[in-house]
Amino acid sequence: MAITKVCGIETEYGVLVDGAADICPTTASSLLINAYVAQLDRKVGWDFEDESPGRDARGYAREGSMAPEIETHLVNAVLTNGARYYVDHAHPEYSTPECSNPLELVVHDRAGELVLMRSMEAANRLLPVGEEIVIYKNNSDGKGNSYGCHENYLVDRAVPFARIIHALTPHLVTRQVYTGAGKIGEEVPSGSGAPAFQLSQRADFFEEEVGLETTLKRPIINTRDEPHADPRKYRRLHVIVGDANLAEMATFLKVGVTALVLAMIEDDFLANRDLRLAAPIAALRSVSRDTTMRATVELVSGERLTAVELQWELHERARKYTAERGVEALGDEDMARCVLDRWEAVLDGLESDPQSLANQLDWVAKLRLVEAYRERHGLDGDDPRLAALDLQYHDLRPAKSLFARLGMERLTDDEEVARATTEPPATTRAYFRGRCLQHFSSAIVAANWDSVVFDIGEDSLRRVPMMEPLKGTALHVDTLFAGCDTPAELLRRLGS
Repeated sequence: MAITKVCGIETEYGVLVDGAADICPTTASSLLINAYVAQLDRKVGWDFEDESPGRDARGYAREGSMAPEIETHLVNAVLTNGARYYVDHAHPEYSTPECSNPLELVVHDRAGELVLMRSMEAANRLLPVGEEIVIYKNNSDGKGNSYGCHENYLVDRAVPFARIIHALTPHLVTRQVYTGAGKIGEEVPSGSGAPAFQLSQRADFFEEEVGLETTLKRPIINTRDEPHADPRKYRRLHVIVGDANLAEMATFLKVGVTALVLAMIEDDFLANRDLRLAAPIAALRSVSRDTTMRATVELVSGERLTAVELQWELHERARKYTAERGVEALGDEDMARCVLDRWEAVLDGLESDPQSLANQLDWVAKLRLVEAYRERHGLDGDDPRLAALDLQYHDLRPAKSLFARLGMERLTDDEEVARATTEPPATTRAYFRGRCLQHFSSAIVAANWDSVVFDIGEDSLRRVPMMEPLKGTALHVDTLFAGCDTPAELLRRLGS
């Protein structure tokens, strides 16, 4: 039986320093995060003890592949909501706490945006007049450089990794039709002429089908084997092929549908229909360049399907799967029904009239905006004003953001998003991590995903392991914290 898909999102934000040429992106990112955490009671740093980004799920690393570097010298903080906030490759990165369902993750992804907005305000108060740090939730600087939005899913260790590769790749290639953030033109020449518009900001930057890299020769299926949980039972599937979404519906479907597809893979429910692609990298770029939803991709069988048709195949099997096997992987019946129904409605809209989804999907909203501006001003498709419009869509400054003006459908509300900037999800181990930081931060030396390290004045530090992502929830530990006035008392009660 498929396990619950505990999930999270790591977003690297674009950073621009306006009016200060001597501030590099790394310095600007450090200033942002330091300005934010300086407002907190106490900064708790990240514990790198268990980091192992070079471990490969295939049991080996292809010659020439290289694990990402761990930049331990840069600012790296753990927040009271259980999230990680740090500098990664010259970008501010926000990693949500672990969530147990896609809607909970949408809330915490939006909370990350709010943390970045508050960081901008705090950092810019420290800069001279005329200088400003601006943050964008996008995936490309327009100069050939891309930065990621990575998803993470808890997967059963017993599932053969080859099965994940074969069954998940077609989904990741074709889900762009509802997860794409939209993009003007291209930055990596395809040889087929620059498209006026693409569905995805990231598709240009992928060169491999399977691999360990995240910054060069990026693969559709990333093989990093760093579970941040009991390695005998779990793996953490690190998905790097997605865009950073502002539209809540796009994020909800990106995570919810992928979690459901992974559950089917775990239960080997897709074995009777081979949807493997003949050329996944070419298909990834072809789908990204097709705003008509009519282009087809070739399967290894020789059959050709549109991206929407392939998604319909997965949807049909998902309906059957949930009816026969249950919905435990997505948390509860209502959540599974919501994912299936919204997935179906979006596929219907993409098939009949993609513009009908302009209030739900990023790429459709952006395309409508760009086309209206181009026609109103009589611009060519490569006019730099359109690229500027594209960038402004992702601007996190409320007064500048074009996305904020479009009236996109909300699945969350402002109150719960604001609360999620300080409060952890109640349904995963992030709750224990967050509560520890709220109550006993002065006694915490460091923390990471699977442990919290205490200093209670003894000869040695005390590490509390958290190897089960679904333990340490409010249901498990609220009574533990009740009446605990000191960290020593908390550790004594944990030990008993």
